[in-house]
Amino acid sequence: MMASSSAVDYGTMSKGRQQISEIADREHDNDQDQQALKESSEMAVRRKVDLRLCTIAGILCSLDLLDSGIISSASVTTMFQDLDLQGSRYSVSIFIFTIASIAFQLPATLAVRYFGPRIFFSATTFAFGLITLCTAFVQNWKEMMAMRVLLGISMSGIYPGLTYLISTWYTRREQQLRFAYLQTGEVFMLASGSILNFGLNHLNGRGGLAGWRWMFLVEGFIACIVGIITYWWMVDFPEHAQRSFKFLSAEENAIAVSRIEKDRGDVHASPFAWKKLIQSAKDPKVYGFSCMFFLLNLVSTALSYFLPIILQGGLGFNSNQAILLSAPPYYYAIIPVILSSLVSDKFGVRGPVIVFNSVCLVIGISMLGFAEQPTVRYIGTFLATGAYVSNWAALSAYYANNIVGQWKRVFTAAVVAACNGAGGIAGSFIFRQNEAPRYMTAIWIAIGCVQPLSWSCAR
Repeated sequence: MMASSSAVDYGTMSKGRQQISEIADREHDNDQDQQALKESSEMAVRRKVDLRLCTIAGILCSLDLLDSGIISSASVTTMFQDLDLQGSRYSVSIFIFTIASIAFQLPATLAVRYFGPRIFFSATTFAFGLITLCTAFVQNWKEMMAMRVLLGISMSGIYPGLTYLISTWYTRREQQLRFAYLQTGEVFMLASGSILNFGLNHLNGRGGLAGWRWMFLVEGFIACIVGIITYWWMVDFPEHAQRSFKFLSAEENAIAVSRIEKDRGDVHASPFAWKKLIQSAKDPKVYGFSCMFFLLNLVSTALSYFLPIILQGGLGFNSNQAILLSAPPYYYAIIPVILSSLVSDKFGVRGPVIVFNSVCLVIGISMLGFAEQPTVRYIGTFLATGAYVSNWAALSAYYANNIVGQWKRVFTAAVVAACNGAGGIAGSFIFRQNEAPRYMTAIWIAIGCVQPLSWSCAR
């Protein structure tokens, strides 16, 4: 009897353990199902944000390069003679545009928060397009300078405002790829603009307008249309996503907010106070990132504004060929910026990617400056363009990952954009036409700027 009783007890215990194990397995499976459902929901929300925000952001940010595309293409037409842009007046027109932009970047970035992204970006984009359109009718260099000031003011908040808005919607490990989407939109529009400018230059004389005037007229009109569409296309900040036009449901909005809150805990902006901006100004990281953007944009501005001139004066192409051949390097840049950003986000590294891009930039600039064959020099423009575009995305993610707090990010975005613009001022003066076809001053300055950039990120 005792043996039989022990057997029954042992069987009961075994059955109990089996039931407990089955219950634990079911709970584990349920946890896995819930986790999979959560990840699926987050992926769906992220995809929606990508389609709405990154697309329009890429288009709007291309306005930052639309101007350089038009005026650089116009620089190899009759614009210099028509407006008497002799001597350093062309460089001054770039310089004064950048100064106006820098002066208004902080208040413009604050205005994105105050008025909301939909109103701010639609209004500034429409204004930018209208002023660009009006530039087609200037009669002398003085009127051109006045329009350049207004253009700089109108687009001052576009780049810092968009980088700030994107940083509020994504976790830190997702940001570089989204900044890459932003840069992809920019360079695609710039490259396409070069092809469009090539066609518009063939309208030279039609309607009594020079070819370069058609560039400003048509592309300014397109920007005005984009500005109107932006009011419905643009999205608001995550905590105010319901203000966007037919965007996220209440449940999807909650998922978007919880993701950001879990990542860095700063979804909701505290009330604005100048004291908070002053405190942000005490962080040395802000100025470190600003210096990096200054060095990078010095090189990128020089190449983007002067590429057609380099192709014409340095490589011997005629004006239409120079305009058309400006496009391929920007199309190529889409490949390295996407690939490097995928690697950077996947492995959570920023510095090594920036160093690699900087090495490619030095190689490309060296090919442009020191090679003998025109084909090799032209290939150098591909490497250099792809590298600096890739580093724009990498540096944007680098600083966004290391700055926490809504108003601190606003301040940092404005200061970074201001120093970025200051680099543009310097870059507008380093390519000297009397140094064609080698432009050695520009080549050595560009190489010298890239070295401290890569060194600071390698530490």
